[in-house]
Amino acid sequence: MASSKSGESYSASSSKRDMIARGVKKPNNIGTATFVGARALDPFLQYSILGQGLGNGLISRLGGEVLPQGPALITNSFLDTAIGLSPYRTILFAMSAGSMLKQNMTVLAYTQEEVTPQTGLVVGAFNAAMNSVNSLLFVCRQTSASTNGEHFPQSPLIVGSILYATGIAVELGSEVQRAVWKRDPANEGKVYEGGLFGLSRHVNYLGYTMWRGGYALAAGGWFWGAITAGFFAYDFTQRGIPVLQHYLEEKYGEQYDDYKQTVPYKFVPYVY
Repeated sequence: MASSKSGESYSASSSKRDMIARGVKKPNNIGTATFVGARALDPFLQYSILGQGLGNGLISRLGGEVLPQGPALITNSFLDTAIGLSPYRTILFAMSAGSMLKQNMTVLAYTQEEVTPQTGLVVGAFNAAMNSVNSLLFVCRQTSASTNGEHFPQSPLIVGSILYATGIAVELGSEVQRAVWKRDPANEGKVYEGGLFGLSRHVNYLGYTMWRGGYALAAGGWFWGAITAGFFAYDFTQRGIPVLQHYLEEKYGEQYDDYKQTVPYKFVPYVY
């Protein structure tokens, strides 16, 4: 059994820094329901900030100026009355809803490890906080990525949307590929080396960093986008990846050593 450089096992050391109950593969209906419910509330919160003025008082008390909303999106469909946001704000709202749907689908259809109620609440609160900061930064004129009265489109929105869509596709696509492969009984006990995981051993973490950075960029501009992407890149490379790698080295032994030789990149393909 492999161990960390300090000689300690995963359960004795790295597991304390892990947010997932690795190897605990059992259903927890209350935990799953808590996760799904907590994440499902987020789009309503972001809509309240973007379209109903929630947070405007806070912005004013902090000395900021609320950005007036641009003309509503016109699609000649039910969306015109159901949403009623400007095109720019509609896309930001869609980013909140899209990330919620992605994470809930993953938990309901592909996650094997137990999801505890505590995990569900923590993940829900963290995502709500991150997305709310994005929304508040956008509706504050001094920090908004929109610099010309929400005229559409603008460079931060274009680049941010591309990063967001690519990141969601990479994260979800890689996890679906792996989950489908694992469902084949012939692959039990084997390391998955195919699909997008053939480019990077933790390519799903890269996807998450991309869409988080893109969402932040579209809402709060270039500086906030860089800060957000940098934060998650640092957390994954300094905590998430080493912790997960320790677990996988113990679980798969030489198989995982071979995988590291075949795919030497931990995070960004051909870079790191």
